[in-house]
Amino acid sequence: MSTSSYPARIPASTFTNPTRRRKSSLKNYATLPPLKTRVSNADDVYIPRTPTFMSIAYLREALSSIDIKMSALVKERAELELKLETAVRLQSPVLRLPSELLSSIFTIGVLEMGDEDPVMVPTLMLVCRYWAEVALNTPVLWAKISVSPHNSLEKARRRLIRSKSCPLDITVNFGPRNEYIQSVNEHIMHAMDLFRPAMWRTKSFSLTVPNRPHAYTALLRCQEDAPMLESLTIQVYHSIDDHCSNPRFSLFNGCTPKLRSCSLTSFNFGWDLKLMTSLRVLKLGGYFNSFTPSVTIMLDVLRQCPELEEFALRNMNNVDSHPCSPARIDDFDMPVTNKIHLSRLKKMSFYYSGILYTRELMSHISFPSLETLDLGYLENATSLLHLLYAQALTRLPLKYLRIETCVFNEMKLVNLLRKLSSLVTLEFVDVEDVSHVLLKALSLPQPWTCPHLEYVTFDGCMSFAWDSLRAFVESRLPADPHAYKRYHHSTAPKMSSASAAAADYVRMKTLQERPHAALLAGPQRIQMIDVTRCNQISKEMVQWLRMYVASVKCESAKGVWGEPTMP
Repeated sequence: MSTSSYPARIPASTFTNPTRRRKSSLKNYATLPPLKTRVSNADDVYIPRTPTFMSIAYLREALSSIDIKMSALVKERAELELKLETAVRLQSPVLRLPSELLSSIFTIGVLEMGDEDPVMVPTLMLVCRYWAEVALNTPVLWAKISVSPHNSLEKARRRLIRSKSCPLDITVNFGPRNEYIQSVNEHIMHAMDLFRPAMWRTKSFSLTVPNRPHAYTALLRCQEDAPMLESLTIQVYHSIDDHCSNPRFSLFNGCTPKLRSCSLTSFNFGWDLKLMTSLRVLKLGGYFNSFTPSVTIMLDVLRQCPELEEFALRNMNNVDSHPCSPARIDDFDMPVTNKIHLSRLKKMSFYYSGILYTRELMSHISFPSLETLDLGYLENATSLLHLLYAQALTRLPLKYLRIETCVFNEMKLVNLLRKLSSLVTLEFVDVEDVSHVLLKALSLPQPWTCPHLEYVTFDGCMSFAWDSLRAFVESRLPADPHAYKRYHHSTAPKMSSASAAAADYVRMKTLQERPHAALLAGPQRIQMIDVTRCNQISKEMVQWLRMYVASVKCESAKGVWGEPTMP
């Protein structure tokens, strides 16, 4: 075994200071004791190892630890940012609103802004938990309940529970499609069983079913009092081929003290007068053969509704030969005693209701506040025009008159229009008795006929000529041609500057000489004219109309497959 010794220790200054390096000697330093080493075999070779703190596993573990710490910090930062965002949001005035005020805002936004959107309430609930709780605790938002092929009973049950005790708007709607008819009876029974305990707080009830037996099935299972019912709608689709007998029963046990609107289509409940008392709106339609109410019944109903505001009869067949009808009025001058005075009646509509039936009803009522009248498919309506003229002799503030597919004496209509100074809209649809006589009467001044007329419709009327229509439009223009706006301008210059100056001078002089009363007495300008399916009106004539009328409708007639019949 050999021995070895470490070299003598030399201070660092020896290498840095040249002067001391020359003077220094190794004799002044003592030697270190010898280090004994063991000489191993030839296979035992010394391999230097990396320190533990520099190993790959250690470094990887250190990086992983740092990643875990960074992930935890990032998560903590996200939580802090969320809390900060929530704290900032809580400072917003919208989220600091009391629940009562927020509930009122929801009610206004969902129910009082026009047509209700069915997804509006679920959208509000998705904003946050607070809004969802407020919406769930606002019973008015859940008061409209519907059962139909697209609205299940389970959904209706949830809305019924959430509505608590507020007034309800209930709708049971099953259309005439064949796939509904097979199981509609069962669905109606389950729906009425669901709504039966809540009928005491029902404000409006609408029932739409395929045939009369379905309607009777629904209403026979619902005979509870309806003290809050204000609107009732019952519609039966298939009634012509339905020979179901009319069961005599009282709707809602005859207790509907607040009922104000009643709309019945092809449904006969025995015409119990207890139901039709103090109505504001009465609409009847779809009655054929023996199901049609007699004139006597209708007059009794009208006597019980002195505050009636809207009255409509539609699609009532076989009424002219009804055995219970009173004597027909053939003499227009014959006075009718005991007239029913309907001082608030503003809207009447008679559409395919039989001319004799309609005439007998109108002859027994007075309507001094009537503003809207719709006459359609009444054969010869001259007698109705005479009744209107008699009413106009006292007071008739009519603003809207529509006549569709009727014949009449044109001079009778002209005499009536001369009494309607408040008329704004005049519509004729498929009327052949409208000719140049009517348009000429509307064009003559002193005094003007219907001076406030603004909207005119001649849909399918082909008996008048273009010249009379042009004269009518021109007569309604202001007296000063430069005082009104043209709706279609030409790109070409109309006159030179000198001619324009001369025209302005003449116009100013004319205005100074003309009385101001004459300017104020002129008629209203026509704002809309409809010449749809008027084949005598060409495209050039339509272009001329668009120069002086703001809105012109001129759709041509179409064939069976929608193709235009005229080129």
